[in-house]
Amino acid sequence: MIIDPNGIGPAGRDTSLAAPLAQARAYARASRAPATRLAYRRDWAAFTAWCHDRDQGALPADPRLVALFLAHEAARGLRPSSIGRRLAAIAFAHRQAGCVPPQAQPQAGVLAEVVAGIRRQAGTAPRRKQAADDRVLQAMLAAVPATNLKAIRDRALLAFGMAGAFRRSELAGLRCDQLDRTPEGMTVRFGATKTDPEGRGVCIAIPEGRRIRPVALLEAWLEAAGITDGAVFRDVVRGQASAGPISDRTVARVVQRAAQAAGYDPARFGGHSLRAGFLTSGARAGASLFRLKDVSRHRSTDVLAAYVREAGLFTDHAGETFL
Repeated sequence: MIIDPNGIGPAGRDTSLAAPLAQARAYARASRAPATRLAYRRDWAAFTAWCHDRDQGALPADPRLVALFLAHEAARGLRPSSIGRRLAAIAFAHRQAGCVPPQAQPQAGVLAEVVAGIRRQAGTAPRRKQAADDRVLQAMLAAVPATNLKAIRDRALLAFGMAGAFRRSELAGLRCDQLDRTPEGMTVRFGATKTDPEGRGVCIAIPEGRRIRPVALLEAWLEAAGITDGAVFRDVVRGQASAGPISDRTVARVVQRAAQAAGYDPARFGGHSLRAGFLTSGARAGASLFRLKDVSRHRSTDVLAAYVREAGLFTDHAGETFL
């Protein structure tokens, strides 16, 4: 049997298998979230361009060649997490083409050693962006007055993004049909997400709020922009909301602009700051891991436990009574 170039099913002129083959390809594409597939395409493009510049073949790739590429990327300053994703993208491209991934080839030992060395040299402690907790967020909102449509959008994005502990990709992809108004606030329903890849669905609640008031700020944006369906957060061009959604990079830029306006170092903030801000504020307010997990939708409580520990470093400190 000749394998299809995409690594699924037989190739050739057997039209009886065309429909099942197309369906299998669709399921294979659905195995990765859209944001992951986009990142993989960029990673694969970086690898193929690097190989082309050196007159080397990218597919199939020798593990030793991949090791040289990853070492080059690490020397350029790429983080270990990005290096790992580069490697995962290369493996994914090989499987899609019906080739053995470099990690599974006989010479894979040197590749594993290089990756381990990159991680060891860079250190294993994650470099988190500063959390935009309730105090920081209130300062940001005060520094971004609702003077125009873009500012109204930014205020809604900041408040709603923090209140729902959203990932930046979730904020960028949020749609009106996911939202439901309730007397207490608003609910947001998700299908397939990073921690719910099978698409069972999950619903989170966004309270009305008394200080940050995320629901009121979101409704102000939707009304001002005339949005009733489709993407919730959109680019603003010449004072008008565009038809398509913003990118996840726009989320990070909005957070950094607001941080700078409030007098903070913008380099310390990013798209994750809103999600981290909710977790930090919730932990400081005494919310349990399980209540935090209800909103953040983490698969494991290990990450949440770290936020709780950090938020409570000075609470009931062992040296409080004698230092």
